[in-house]
Amino acid sequence: MDTYSHIIIIGGGLAGLTNAIHLAKAGIPVTLVEMNTYPKHKVCGEYISNEVLPYFEFLDIDINALQPTRISKFIISTQKGKCIQSTLPLGGFGVSRYALDHYLWKKAAEAGVQLIQGQVTDVHYHNNRFQIKTAGDRVLTSDYVIGAYGKRTQLDKTLKRDFSYRKSPWLAVKAHYKADFDSNTVSLHNFEGGYCGLSMVENNIVNVCYLATYDSFKKYKDLDSFQKEVLCKNPHLSTFFKKAESLFDIPITISQINFDKKNPVEDHVFMTGDAAGLIHPLCGNGMAMAIQSAQILSELLIHNYNQGLITPRKIIEIEYTKQWNKAFSKRLYTGRALQKILLNDRLQQLSYTIANIIPAIVPRIIKQTHGEPLIC
Repeated sequence: MDTYSHIIIIGGGLAGLTNAIHLAKAGIPVTLVEMNTYPKHKVCGEYISNEVLPYFEFLDIDINALQPTRISKFIISTQKGKCIQSTLPLGGFGVSRYALDHYLWKKAAEAGVQLIQGQVTDVHYHNNRFQIKTAGDRVLTSDYVIGAYGKRTQLDKTLKRDFSYRKSPWLAVKAHYKADFDSNTVSLHNFEGGYCGLSMVENNIVNVCYLATYDSFKKYKDLDSFQKEVLCKNPHLSTFFKKAESLFDIPITISQINFDKKNPVEDHVFMTGDAAGLIHPLCGNGMAMAIQSAQILSELLIHNYNQGLITPRKIIEIEYTKQWNKAFSKRLYTGRALQKILLNDRLQQLSYTIANIIPAIVPRIIKQTHGEPLIC
């Protein structure tokens, strides 16, 4: 394998793999380093807005090959079970990360991306060139590096990112179930200290993913107890779990989920996906945002490559930051505001009352956390 590539991508999630496919399609030498092997389950809501479909078509990504579930309705319930229902302005689809990431990995290989399975331990920038070290003492070099390694890793501390030194009170839990569930609906159910999303993915499987504060969880000895004593106080979740059959031996979890503001560029590394900014799961649009961030960056890097690499690095960094903020800063702000409302029982009830008086307000709020179709 070559040790030099024009662009190195760290991380093979949605953003990283989409970046790799787009760049390779344009004829740019690109290497992607991913520490995990596929297929693999990931903690994720597994719902994607239809806004990504034109971009997927441009990249020759056939999402229909994965037999996704089509979704057009949204239901949200308060802790006491009162519901608000709405249509999704653009609609979306449900597909597991287990299937989608594996599919994109294979598409990247077909596109000519050099794929390396390994863990990056250090990123060093000097004299307009990057040096990447992996756990096996392998050294790679590149002109540009894209950080697409997810919510939080040791690399964040290596790059001295501010948020990496602060503890986060959030943990997330995810599992798949067999259950009687309306395939056309994505639902969000509040409970004390968090909220739980339910939606169907391929093969009539229901994905359940919830976010909870550590303070609310630590009072209970295990996930089962927390589910029974806290989640199931919401009558909708109680009904679901009584009849649902788990397909996982144990749920998968991640902790230290940080929703603080991040910089889209850090020490000359371009950040995409969750590494650039994480929207609260209640907005249901993190996957689409990861994909769009890959599109924004890919188009800037391709333009520079085709122009003979004449644009100074700093100009590309400034333009990427500008476009990233234009696309996502408003959505992230809305997500933070919505979370404060939904974690407050009194504000939940007030919001429920307002939404019933003015039903059109719900689709409008949803639009604030979603974008327009990604046309190339």
